[in-house]
Amino acid sequence: MRALPDRVDAVLVQALIAAALSFAHLHDLALAAGQDGWKAWAYPVSVDLLLVAAWRRLRSGEAKAAGWCWFLVALTASLGANVATAGLLDPDDVPAWLRILVAGWPAVAFLGGTLLAHGAPKPSEAPATAPEPPPTVMAPGPTATEVDPPSTAAELPPAAPESAPPLPSPVPPALVTLARKVADEHLARIGTAIDTSTLRARLGVPMPLAEAIADQLT
Repeated sequence: MRALPDRVDAVLVQALIAAALSFAHLHDLALAAGQDGWKAWAYPVSVDLLLVAAWRRLRSGEAKAAGWCWFLVALTASLGANVATAGLLDPDDVPAWLRILVAGWPAVAFLGGTLLAHGAPKPSEAPATAPEPPPTVMAPGPTATEVDPPSTAAELPPAAPESAPPLPSPVPPALVTLARKVADEHLARIGTAIDTSTLRARLGVPMPLAEAIADQLT
């Protein structure tokens, strides 16, 4: 279990004493005004709850005017009971106006508590809209004196230079020897000289290279 603190806060003790005395004074005033039984005990609770609700509204920072209004109403009821029970009020001869105030307090406390607890919420902030883009400023066009006069003769695009035909790549001697052997076999089997397409297919080389090999064989 947690150990009790060595020192008890004096402010807390003072607050408990003040709350107990104020509670008792409110009970005695309600009892003198004709509210007997449990009703006399409900009046102090009602006043204290209104004080707490008003204080919370003040602490929240919203609708401070309403918070101060109901805080002063509850504080006046508490202070009035403390002063009235200090020998200024005869419990056996309570004036009619005080009986009316005590009897009407529940309605006042209910109204104040409802307004404080269920006040109008703050209006939600409007969604931020994207800023409009600045208007586009068009640059002034060239004046008539700045525009070049149209040329009378239509300018023809320059002709692309004729590309020279690619030079055949040198044929490796080993490939030429292989091609000659393939050509001899073809001549011996078919009886005619091998053509370039068949030579390319037999060697598996590109057509330009096959043509260069065929030139070497002739």
